[in-house]
Amino acid sequence: MTCERRHVLITGTSSGIGAATMTAGLAEGWHVFAGTRGAPGETESGDGVRTDVHLDVTSESDIATAMGEIADHVGERGLDGLANIAGIGIPGPLEIMPMAELRQSFEVDFFGQVALTQQTIPLLRPARGRIVFIGSLVDRLTLPFFGALATSKSAVASLADTWRQELAPWGIHVALVEPGFISTGADEATKARIDRLIADMTPAQSALYGAMFTTLTERGFKAQTSGSSPDGVAEVILDALTSKRPRDHYLTGSKAHIGALVAKLPQPWQDRMKRKAFDQPAPGSL
Repeated sequence: MTCERRHVLITGTSSGIGAATMTAGLAEGWHVFAGTRGAPGETESGDGVRTDVHLDVTSESDIATAMGEIADHVGERGLDGLANIAGIGIPGPLEIMPMAELRQSFEVDFFGQVALTQQTIPLLRPARGRIVFIGSLVDRLTLPFFGALATSKSAVASLADTWRQELAPWGIHVALVEPGFISTGADEATKARIDRLIADMTPAQSALYGAMFTTLTERGFKAQTSGSSPDGVAEVILDALTSKRPRDHYLTGSKAHIGALVAKLPQPWQDRMKRKAFDQPAPGSL
């Protein structure tokens, strides 16, 4: 018997925004294909159905297997939505960041999203489904020491805008959700990663960047842990997937709208404001 529920593939469902979006989709009665690195399985709640699919977005074989499972279930009816939420944030000074880490940032945040979306579009076309990408406030307002995230998310923003135009003839809407500071539940893990990075700096690297990086990340961590709940972002993602008049870009979460306004100021003004906010050295002072 054909499943009459709406179907959505959500990546990164093991925690944070992905987990919150999965929960919100289930509450709305969706059949959620939950992309996870864990073992596949299926559960049914009172409202929706969750099918876990093993999915590492950087793995071509994982993507192919997941697409086969989803296609077998949805059939000719197609897939109603794709929420590209899986991501990674790698902080650090760009001068000393290993190229392998920068490439990893793009593999997960950009190339993995492209590869998965390419394979999902044929399933979305019959249902005139929708696609949601997750950008970030830093794709508008770049912060020092978060260049890997800012550049990969800027690429995602351009990707969403390009695909929105290319897929419009088939009625496939593409939206970009740009969160501000969100307390995802992974804050301690992020802090531990930052602490390890500082501890692993050579004496020369520490002399150049140790104090600046420590000060900025300490203030950033406070802003992150006091940020908005992922539930609010999940609500926005569900709106982008279901609204009769979905928007192209959504700003959401703590300081997102304020940050977007700051991003419209002349660049020298922005730089001065960020130096003051994060207690960074003045130009030419070192």
